Amino acid sequence: MNVIEIDRLTKQYGKARGITDVSFSVKEGEIFGFIGPNGAGKSTTIRTLLSLIYPTSGNAKIFGKDCVKFAPEIKKEIGYLPSEVFYYDNMKVGELLAYSASFYRKDCTRRIKELAEMLDLDLGRKVGDLSLGNKKKVGIVQGMLHEPKLLILDEPTSGLDPLMQQTFFELLREENKKGVTILFSSHILTEVQKLCGRVAIIKEGKIVTVESISTLQENNYKKFRVETSSLPDIAAFQISGIKDLEVNGRNVRFLFKGDLNKIINIFSGLDIVNLWVEEPDLEEIFLHYYEK
Repeated sequence: MNVIEIDRLTKQYGKARGITDVSFSVKEGEIFGFIGPNGAGKSTTIRTLLSLIYPTSGNAKIFGKDCVKFAPEIKKEIGYLPSEVFYYDNMKVGELLAYSASFYRKDCTRRIKELAEMLDLDLGRKVGDLSLGNKKKVGIVQGMLHEPKLLILDEPTSGLDPLMQQTFFELLREENKKGVTILFSSHILTEVQKLCGRVAIIKEGKIVTVESISTLQENNYKKFRVETSSLPDIAAFQISGIKDLEVNGRNVRFLFKGDLNKIINIFSGLDIVNLWVEEPDLEEIFLHYYEK
């Protein structure tokens, strides 16, 4: 079952670029990555999905219900963390979170304390006295305090220090184990690679590809580095599928895409001392799609 279904969603802002014909779906119980640089259309897609802005054309469904028609009903089961959070400076953190909880008509007191402890957030401090990172923690607690079925996170780690990012990722994995579906939007590719099973790549308001991370890696160039006992015959490496060939004495580096048996044939004629084969990381794959 799909928790999110987006079909040819378009949002135009006059001459300014919004999003065009965005389509993808997120399955129940998955952590789905939504990646692209700043300004690619990630936040516009999310805001349209949440009916914070209305689409020019196309439609989106959450839990099988139209996002515009059933917006109030759907929002009860969604936790949303925007890329930037703004609060009343004079309120204490605990008061602000209790106020947020009051919209869901359920007692969230224990959950708020549990999340605050996990994220090392002081509920007694005034919001205006908090650092950017601590304000982001308030946003995380606010998005999760009512135990939603779907979490929509827009650039969630900006402002968090590396240790707190790790704690946050552990928290997301725990929620996901409980069955929570997560849409994780980010321009930081290593984060997406750590957490997500599938990703949608957006470029200039349009979806470039929707793939599992493992398929993206399999269908891309693999990195080879080989060290030989004597100077290798460079002519042996002049085959289709090899690119970016670098030879430095007895060391050869190259990228290869295609039938691996061709590479095995080349290696069988070499006296190999060392061999390294690496998968490309998401950043390299991403740049490949952006260059296209």
